Order: sequence, then structure tokens, then C-alpha cells
Amino acid sequence: MMANTAVTLENIVALCKRRGFIFQTADIYNGLNGVYDSGPLGTLMKENIRQAWKRSLKQLPYDIVFFDGALLGNEAMWAASGHVENFHDPLVECKACNARFRTDDVDLEKACARCGKKEWSESREFHMMFKTNLGASVEQASVAYLRPETAQSIFVNFKNIFSSSRVKIPFGVAQLGKAFRNEITPKQFLFRMREFEQMEMEFFCTREQSKELFDFWRAERLSFFTRIGITSERLRLRDHETDELSHYSSATSDVEYLFPFGWKELEGIAHRGNYDLTQHSKHSGKELSVFDESTKQSFIPDVVECSVGVDRLFLTLLFDAYVQEQLEKETRTVLRLHPVIAPIKAGLFPLVESLGEPFARLAKDLQGEGIEVQYDASGSIGKRYRRHDEIGTPFCFTYDYQSETDGAVTIRHRDSMQQERIAMDQIGLYLRTALMWK
Repeated sequence: MMANTAVTLENIVALCKRRGFIFQTADIYNGLNGVYDSGPLGTLMKENIRQAWKRSLKQLPYDIVFFDGALLGNEAMWAASGHVENFHDPLVECKACNARFRTDDVDLEKACARCGKKEWSESREFHMMFKTNLGASVEQASVAYLRPETAQSIFVNFKNIFSSSRVKIPFGVAQLGKAFRNEITPKQFLFRMREFEQMEMEFFCTREQSKELFDFWRAERLSFFTRIGITSERLRLRDHETDELSHYSSATSDVEYLFPFGWKELEGIAHRGNYDLTQHSKHSGKELSVFDESTKQSFIPDVVECSVGVDRLFLTLLFDAYVQEQLEKETRTVLRLHPVIAPIKAGLFPLVESLGEPFARLAKDLQGEGIEVQYDASGSIGKRYRRHDEIGTPFCFTYDYQSETDGAVTIRHRDSMQQERIAMDQIGLYLRTALMWK
């Protein structure tokens, strides 16, 4: 399967700004590299991604609880996890223009792409965590870091979660939240950023269960992406080679997507063993084992981790859904987003503004139910269709003069552009059915 060559990164960036999905943060002040704001449609779509992820976990035959950890962590926690020592990327600098690059992103046999000179420094390790000091003190004891991942707050709270939630091994702890990495070269729009959002799940189990559960989560996470509408032929599972594995991992598989710029990681599934809980128990002096009634012994659980970025998944969905179709007289741009993911579920169009009152009222009622619809009475019906095609709205309903007498409206389907008549009082049921998670 080839990548979706009809779409380019430039197409997506332009669409995001034009339609209010994503804006460069502080754009009027020339922006901040690697940091972006979500516009109205982007905010809605990201929330749909979060909800789909949560529902996918809740439907499984395991206990999974949710957690929300702090963004700041003290140095001791990050030293125990190995991040202070190991969280680096290789950096090389052009001595002529002072531009910095990841060493693995440049060919040191060639000249600098920015200034055209070949004056490279030696490669060195660059620490990627954002460091700060708490309060007014600048002493070592006040050092803290913005978290580069969400997982560690789950590990240090493991016993609190385990005892208060009354769960039993095996069980999972899931978390959504911001993470921060001082990337050397943020690139490809939302693909690699300095401030981003993660959806992570740590699944605690016995050593004997861990291999089977690692295989279970590999298959389950791959399946999730097809269920939210991503083309299966553009997805694959790739196992890490031994020299790729993180210091905590005995096995890792990536779900990869075929972007226009190649196969890239979408989600990582890692067998972390009991590395994290063992490290935090050792460094804190606190007992993090659990007691097994069947064996009458205590043990430290193994962990299978599933980690996907909200922003990277958002970008993937846009790439996968973006299509340009050549019609008889024009080119139609359409986002073929799954209805569950689409930011606007339906457009409600009165044929003319004087017919708008019934649909304006219905729009408020549906929004009150949590169904995001958009009342739109501006411009020709054709132009309204094109606006909503471009933002991925799966259904558009038109209230016309005939609706005044027969109580029916025209529904137009985004992907096929086919139309049919349905009773106006059935719109709510139609949308609720279309939006059911499968």
C-alpha cells in the first residue's frame, strides 16, 4: 500500500489554519517553534480522540482505572526512573551559523543545509528535559522537571492507586495529559513537538502473564486505529531490534503509519518488566510490592505500556482522511473522518434564512445532548456542502419549502454525496445511531 500521495504536509498545515484546527502559538509574535494551539475545530476533534481512546479501554475485559498526575516532578523521581541520566538525543552544531541538528538527521559528509558550509562540531548528548527551580530558591534541593512522559507519576502512585481502587492484578492505569521535551529540531508540524499530549496506559501483571498480555496489547492497539477509521493498509506493527530498545524495555513494538514522509511511529507498546517499580522502591525506600494470596508471596508486578500521542494521532487522522476529488467543474477537498472522530457531526442548513427557525432550535437541542452540530444559513447550499466536506462533517441536513408541509428534510452524505429524505424528528436518532462506538 502506498502512502496517500494526494496529500502533502503543506496541504494539512494550510487546512488546519484556514479551517481553525491548529494555529501556531503566539503567531502574532512570530510563534514558538514546536508549540501549537488548538483552534475551535481542533479542540473538538482532539476531545473526540480522547473519548474514543477511553471507550476503547473501558470495553475490554480488564479493570482499567484513570489517573491524572502532576506536570512537575522532583529530581529524585526522574533520577530513579533513569531520565536524568539517559534522556538524551545526539546533537551536532554547525560552527559557521550555530544551527543545531539531531546528529541522525544530517549527513556530516555534506555541507550545512542552512548556510552551505561544512564546519560540523563533534556530536554530543543533549538533555531533553525542561529543568526549573521551585519557589525563590535556586539550590539543588529545589530542582524540578516538567515531565517528558506521563508514566512515572503512575508508577510512584502505584500503591496509592492499588489500595484505594480495590483492583486486583492484572489491571491497568490510564492517563491523558501534557508532556514536554526540549526537542533539538521539532519537525513535520505536529509530528515532533516540544509540548504535546500523551495517552498512556500502564498494565500491571505477573511475570507469567506478561508475555501473553504483551501480545494482547499489540493486537488490541493496532485494532483501535482501524476502528477509528485509519486505513489498515497504511498501518503495521514493527518489533524493535535489540539495539533500539530503551533501557527499561525487554521488548517493544511500534504501530507505524505510512506518512507521505515514510513509515513512522504512531504508538509504542513496551514490555517494561518491573524496572520502574523496582527503581522507585529502591530509591525511595518504600515498598511497592503486592501480596499474592494464591502463592502467599509478595512480588513486584511487571508492566506492559501502551503510549500514543494525541497530537500525532490527530495529524495521522488528517493525513489519512484528506482527499482531493476532481468533479465535473471543480476540485472537492474532503476529510473522510470517521463520524466518531469528526469535529462536527452534522450541518443543519435552511434552504433560505427565513426557513431557519426549526433548525436553529434543533441545533440547540442536539448540542444540549452533547452532539456537536453546526447551524449554517450563509451562502449557497453548494458552498455550505464544500465547507463541511473540508472539515469532515459526515452528514448535512437541508430544511426546504417542502419540509414545511411534509416534515421531512434532505440528508446528504459526505463521502458519496448521495441524498435522501428522512423525517425531521428522526435526525437525533439517526445521529445517535451513526455515532455509536463499534
